[in-house]
Amino acid sequence: MKKTSQLVLIVIFVFLGNVAAKAADSGNKSVFSATIGNLNLKIETYGQRIIRVVKSPVVKKLDKQSLSVILPQGGSGIMCRETPAEFVLTTQKLKIKVNKQTGVISFSDLDNRLLLIESANKPTFLPATDLNGGSYKIKQQFRLSDSEAVYGLGQDQRGIINFRNHTLLLKQRNMYVANPFLLSSKGYGLLWDNYSVTNFSDDHTGTSFEPEIGDCIDYYFVYGESADGTIAAYRELTGAAPMYGKWVFGFWQCRERYQSQDEIAGVVEKYRNLKVPLDNVVQDWRYWGMEENVWNSTEFGNPNFPDPQAMIDKIHNNHAHIMISVWPSFGTGTAIYKELDKENLLLNFRTWPDNEHVRVYDAFNPKARDIYWKHINKNLFSIGMDAWWLDATEPEQGDRPGKIDSTQTALGSFKRVGNAFPLETNRGVYENQRKTSSDKRVFILTRSAFTGQQRYGASTWSGDIDGNWQVFHNQIAAGINFSLSGIPYWTTDIGGFWVRPELYPQGVADTAYQELYVRWFQFGAFSPLFRSHGTNTPREIYQFGGKGYWAYDVQEKYINLRYRLLPYIYSQSWRVTSEGATMMRGLVMDFPTDTIALNRTNQYMFGPSILVTPVTEPLYTTRDGNLGKSDFSTTKPTAVYLPGSQSWFDFWTGERFNGGKMISKETPIDILPLYVKAGSIIPMGPTMQYATEKEADPIELRVYTGADADFVLYEDENDNYNYEKGAYSLIPIHWNEKTKTLTIGKRKGDFSGMLTDRVFNVVIVGNKKGTGSDNPGFSKAISYAGEKLVIKN
Repeated sequence: MKKTSQLVLIVIFVFLGNVAAKAADSGNKSVFSATIGNLNLKIETYGQRIIRVVKSPVVKKLDKQSLSVILPQGGSGIMCRETPAEFVLTTQKLKIKVNKQTGVISFSDLDNRLLLIESANKPTFLPATDLNGGSYKIKQQFRLSDSEAVYGLGQDQRGIINFRNHTLLLKQRNMYVANPFLLSSKGYGLLWDNYSVTNFSDDHTGTSFEPEIGDCIDYYFVYGESADGTIAAYRELTGAAPMYGKWVFGFWQCRERYQSQDEIAGVVEKYRNLKVPLDNVVQDWRYWGMEENVWNSTEFGNPNFPDPQAMIDKIHNNHAHIMISVWPSFGTGTAIYKELDKENLLLNFRTWPDNEHVRVYDAFNPKARDIYWKHINKNLFSIGMDAWWLDATEPEQGDRPGKIDSTQTALGSFKRVGNAFPLETNRGVYENQRKTSSDKRVFILTRSAFTGQQRYGASTWSGDIDGNWQVFHNQIAAGINFSLSGIPYWTTDIGGFWVRPELYPQGVADTAYQELYVRWFQFGAFSPLFRSHGTNTPREIYQFGGKGYWAYDVQEKYINLRYRLLPYIYSQSWRVTSEGATMMRGLVMDFPTDTIALNRTNQYMFGPSILVTPVTEPLYTTRDGNLGKSDFSTTKPTAVYLPGSQSWFDFWTGERFNGGKMISKETPIDILPLYVKAGSIIPMGPTMQYATEKEADPIELRVYTGADADFVLYEDENDNYNYEKGAYSLIPIHWNEKTKTLTIGKRKGDFSGMLTDRVFNVVIVGNKKGTGSDNPGFSKAISYAGEKLVIKN
């Protein structure tokens, strides 16, 4: 008998007064749909951990294509049963209940633990003005549990860590990033899939998202059972973050701006002569010239840059990289403007610089993105440029709101899609560079971000912030919440972009500013990306004096420490790519039941092991007229909370402390409070002048006892995409606390140039032993050739 493929469709169709509902499971596609009152409801599965909910008025026909979500729908079936009051939908991980009368949806785990429920208040659909017609101003409200903490939502500048009882305007603008992904301490996330300006609010009435315009309510309930699992599921839904070149995790020097090619190349020369590590220098704007009509030509039209190829070659010959500023707006006299204008691919609103000579391109149009890359490739990438600083990707909006909102893009009005502009402009660079070459990994630093942007090799910095202690303190919460929004790489202008003369009239020569800068610098060394940048006063290390002066010595110490930690950092970056991990970790990720940890605004984990508490107040300088005055005669303390129930080790002394309590840490100017979680393994490489100067050999393998520990050392070819083809190695390392045994496992995988034989200097850190202590504890040099080794303490 001839066999044919069959599609099995199970349909339940029920009419109850004003309710009509059906559930369909067609193998790899699972959908429940219902009409309740005047609303159409659709519930879809995306794998085992993600549920999509779509609601719209019955009169509205929907054909929405998500800009952020790339995971195909399906992958997990829905089992549907009916009670007199509700439909109960069950997946492999979740139970979803739909009230037949009100349409209220709740989400529970399979043990019936309530995770989230919509508010009893009906969602609102009010008519909204839009040239595309038929749209609504929408509001959807949820009810959270009283003890629940929520995070994410992009980047805010108010120092808020937990957004309970707060409001937030989700709108792209300098220093503020709109990413409508909310992470709960209960182990779930909520992705609001709308691209217009949105008001988020949490108060006694509920938690709501209220976009200015949309065709429907569209959100994804993401349940990873933990913060790590939920962010990993978010990346599954919206795209994995690709690997960066190893050099990206070294130190970058930047300023606004280097005035000539000799100046920027000379910075690298000075760092090399001082033997201070450096991997990247950055050329800011105006390399194209000073006239507004040549704004952002992507060409070296400034006469101070007569031979950009020679400049790049000189920087490369000194084993450094160069990144360059490119904006999304162009002057009328540029070739790129003229080509975009000819194709009607420019947006019709004023931007910055605010004049008639500059306009933004339509990043929502694939043809415009291709033209954008065509000019970047021809003028910059072809001569060796390594990375992209895509500035002002909000983009800057200088016109009246009405005109901006009504401006038409390839995907509708700017009012409708504007928040997704950074996603699309970064997309164009990433996708086109990948098509052009696989020799260099794409790296983009951009001032704004949106849901899913991590898949385009894009990192974000916190914008043009002021240099003062309060702003510095607020960057910690900004970076934590940005990372908890699912995008893993973030940085800040060390020392603040603006150094106001009324606050620090002597700039870099002011000792009060020097204290702020070095404390910020310590924070930078333990951020995902380590970058000095700003205006008003220069920031290069040699501007602070020389060896023997505290402001210089502290910077040198933390640059060297950063490079020694590269094996730890680069291995974490692999976990970011392969597992959906997070490098800058809010304490909710590791201590979700510690109620004190949930609200700490100035502490985070750097990777899975290192607790960081930046010093965010002046301890050793005061103001004396127009000058700062320093006094280091008395060492002062900083309060540190040690979360959880496990033990912690002082990174500097090896002293051991119990968790779950506040301690006081003496913090001289060169000490950043760092504590390592018991049950950790931290690999530290040799000192080096740039990230790939030499092999990470020997590696000092620090084992922090008190619990079992695991670490996987990742290595590859450093800066190409061969890792996507399997060209990398993994060395698993395990500490057994009960047997006091360290196992260095058999190496898995290989790659061109792999170090086959190496030395691990094993240091078992005990109480008041190890690291900077005079009594290092058990220490042993182990030769390793790729086979399993077992070392007894």
